[in-house]
Amino acid sequence: MAPSDPALAAPAPLRAAELTDALALVAEAGWNQTERDWRIFLDYGSVNAVRTGAGRVVATAATLPYGGFGWISMVLVTPAYRRQGLAKTLLRGAIDDLLACGCVPVLDATPAGRDVYRTLGFEDTWGFTRFARDAVTKPLGTGDALPRDVRVDTVTDAVWPDLCSYDAAVFGADRRQLLACLRGRLARADLTAWRDDRLVGFLLGREGRLAWHLGPLIADDAVAARALLSHALDTIAGPIFVDLADAKAETRTFIETHGFTAVRPLTRMVQGRSTAFDDGERTFAVVGPEFG
Repeated sequence: MAPSDPALAAPAPLRAAELTDALALVAEAGWNQTERDWRIFLDYGSVNAVRTGAGRVVATAATLPYGGFGWISMVLVTPAYRRQGLAKTLLRGAIDDLLACGCVPVLDATPAGRDVYRTLGFEDTWGFTRFARDAVTKPLGTGDALPRDVRVDTVTDAVWPDLCSYDAAVFGADRRQLLACLRGRLARADLTAWRDDRLVGFLLGREGRLAWHLGPLIADDAVAARALLSHALDTIAGPIFVDLADAKAETRTFIETHGFTAVRPLTRMVQGRSTAFDDGERTFAVVGPEFG
């Protein structure tokens, strides 16, 4: 373990009883995740943690398998234990765990992490940017901004199987377990878009420690994406994050017009290949760098 603190225990799975420590790491980093987000990893993936001799969690890394590939995220180290190799140790363990179950490792990198991940065989595929909007005194009020040829409706049980299939075709894997965990966390953003009787997009969202998070936003085109965002922004007055694909210039203009500003760039990286698993044409905004 870290040479400066031999009392640190070897990485071992995070226990539900330790989520308070995990949430403290999120707060120290200024991230947005909640206990419900951590529980997704505990239920459907894995989290390894490093602890002090007294049992306090000081570093974590999570994995979430999706079939042929899997996500690595939540690589967190408390400030007093940084620069001791803990993040790299946990990251290598996460890579090994995914490879052992036949999953290609994927992650979303900040500029600071990108060079580190390249040394571990990760290659760039495409980029996105986190946009943030502060709380407003009243929701957007889109009015004439709504496209006339797209109908927006709420997510229902009847359409749920079609939504999950539509998402799988875009994301590159069936992630209905994750989507089910998101559904209902921000019910005002649980929306579908239709042309006639054909599903052409959907949006989900969730609460966060700092802001509401809108995503995934999957749509056939920018018109459907704008319709979904317009309906969501009509009802949400609080602060909002959106992780928008860099290629979606028209959608970027729309959200910037309505108070969003760029916060930080991220790069989707895949180990051993420069092509993504997901469909970049229909991916407008991601769930978040923790989930893909």
